[in-house]
Amino acid sequence: MGFIQLLKSQFLSHLIFCYVFLASGLIVNLLQFCTLPLWLVSKKLARKINIRLCYCISSQMVVALEWWSGTECTLYTDPKSYPLYGNENAIAVLNHCSEIDFLCGWTFCERFGVLGSSKVLAKQELRYLPIIGWMWYFLEIVFCKRKWEEDRRTVAESLQNLHDYPENFWFLLFCEGTRFTPKKHEVSMQVAESKGLPKLKYHLLPRTKGFWVTVQNLRGTAAAVYDCTLNFRNKQAPSLLDILNGKKYHADLYVRRIPLELIPEGEAECAAWLHKLYQEKDSFQEHYTQKGCFPGPTVTHPRRPWALINWILWACMLLYPLGLLLVQLVSSGSILTILVSVTVVCAASLGGRWMIGQTETNRGSSYGNKEGPSKNN
Repeated sequence: MGFIQLLKSQFLSHLIFCYVFLASGLIVNLLQFCTLPLWLVSKKLARKINIRLCYCISSQMVVALEWWSGTECTLYTDPKSYPLYGNENAIAVLNHCSEIDFLCGWTFCERFGVLGSSKVLAKQELRYLPIIGWMWYFLEIVFCKRKWEEDRRTVAESLQNLHDYPENFWFLLFCEGTRFTPKKHEVSMQVAESKGLPKLKYHLLPRTKGFWVTVQNLRGTAAAVYDCTLNFRNKQAPSLLDILNGKKYHADLYVRRIPLELIPEGEAECAAWLHKLYQEKDSFQEHYTQKGCFPGPTVTHPRRPWALINWILWACMLLYPLGLLLVQLVSSGSILTILVSVTVVCAASLGGRWMIGQTETNRGSSYGNKEGPSKNN
């Protein structure tokens, strides 16, 4: 193991990352709360400010993937569609096979300059989580309870509010509803058999109602659906902890641009279209399994420096006064102050490790483990 790799795996390095993320995140959350009166004066200005404040948080996780671990991504896409990425509103449909799919989605957004404004469909409980949850609240993320009768109206209203959004955004959607596991796949295919739907080998059965509501309420706002299929080479299954340890991966992302007007408006027709889309995604995964690549040409799109610059600025601003404080505490010789410092450090480490733990497969949602013929499909 090289010196740099050894350094990346050390507790102190992880502690620095966690401290900068937690401290800067709480500062950003405070600044976001300060924008509340501004929403009454200028909604457009409040949104623009919150887009940049949210970028300060989410881009730090992109730094961990792109710059710290050095993970690379090869983009497979149509060169004719490529110039439109980042220059239009879109719905991105992603597969959900690993712990860092969301992070790869954010990295895709960052490469095309829409990270600060992009949205997701998140479970209601997350809005109360400091830093990420509060950030999403001010970014007007769409929250749901996974109870369709309650969600249908609230999700539609949240999406309607995006019609006058001042900057381009992508709406990231995991139509499978939960991360792929063998157990969930078995249950999902039982549902497919009971409904007479074609079985999928590499995906769970998509949840069609949420997709249909998203498409219907973003018609006229979003220009296209980006069908995104992600794989990691050598059948690797990366985790956020691996990324924090500086382990490098190579991801392959296949993206198809589908104009929104090609998607049927009727609910039943839209559901059939989505099922067909996932059958095609399955064929792309089969192609990748057999040949080690996706079909079609690749496009080179380099990393942007702004996420790294953002992290460096936060690190300088937060680590310098912390270093001075620690020196003063140690030089004071007070056992009490040293114990307090150690306690704060341990708390920061545990807080960061707890947030990482929420992404781990064995801590993932049980959603989809027990499922009869669902009303949500």
